[in-house]
Amino acid sequence: MTKALHPRAFAVTVVWTLGLLYLGSVVHATESSLACPDWPTCFGTMTPVMTGGVFWEHLHRLVAGGLMLMFGLATWLAKNETEDRPWIFRLCLAGLGLLVVQSIFGGLTVLFQLPDLVSTTHLGLALLFLVLATLLASSTGWARNVDSWDARRSSGVARFATGAAALVFVQSILGGLVRHMDAGMACPDAPLCLGQVVPPLVNTPITIHFAHRVMGVITALAIIGLASWMVRAGAPAALRTWGLLAGGLVVAQVSLGFLSVLTVLAVAPVSLHTLVAAALLSSLVHIAIMARLSARREPVEEPSMAA
Repeated sequence: MTKALHPRAFAVTVVWTLGLLYLGSVVHATESSLACPDWPTCFGTMTPVMTGGVFWEHLHRLVAGGLMLMFGLATWLAKNETEDRPWIFRLCLAGLGLLVVQSIFGGLTVLFQLPDLVSTTHLGLALLFLVLATLLASSTGWARNVDSWDARRSSGVARFATGAAALVFVQSILGGLVRHMDAGMACPDAPLCLGQVVPPLVNTPITIHFAHRVMGVITALAIIGLASWMVRAGAPAALRTWGLLAGGLVVAQVSLGFLSVLTVLAVAPVSLHTLVAAALLSSLVHIAIMARLSARREPVEEPSMAA
């Protein structure tokens, strides 16, 4: 029997989406967001001269178009290979709709010259699609071979990971507001803010920047707590590995956040900060799916020896 191809297509979609999120951050960090003043064309053409900011902005658009084609292929494969699991195809259709809305918001950010809420919504929709793509990749491929584990503990891990993923999502939206409101240097020092643990919240940029830092601490503690719990509870090796990976990612994420401030928003740390946040969100969704599958899979009992 030919091996189904849709799990591989979903996996490629996840990696592609991570790359697109990274490129989107590079576009903003290099101040290339309005390098193409029109949409969907760039200076009235689909093949502009790829120099300067146009290179980053138009490359971002091309990769976004490639993502739609890739996920369209994944949807077609799922329709033909998953007649026994119709929910996969329905989720794919929802993903296609999400991509269409996401592309429209991408156009609106250009046509209305980067309004804060529209730009942040553009980021939020991209993260929601990443969650959906990870759910599909994990449910159909990545997490299928996870070992069985105690149902109560694995269900607890699934809930904990889901909650941690929600924290990362909210934290990422706050980060998007910090980025699009030009509040990245509202606190020009780190780890303190204006030389204080709690700065005077006298304006919106300082308030939103400080809220992002506070949420970052809460999120980091939650993820490190999740990883520690899985190790102490003796979770299956795959779950422990992903838990430790999430712990490592959140430490890297906090470090990149401080480095972004200390380098006055240099392109590399700022862009990697977005990429690691997205990778962390995807990892936590994957952990939650793995844990749920582990809870549902009953361990195989050894046959008793007859006397």
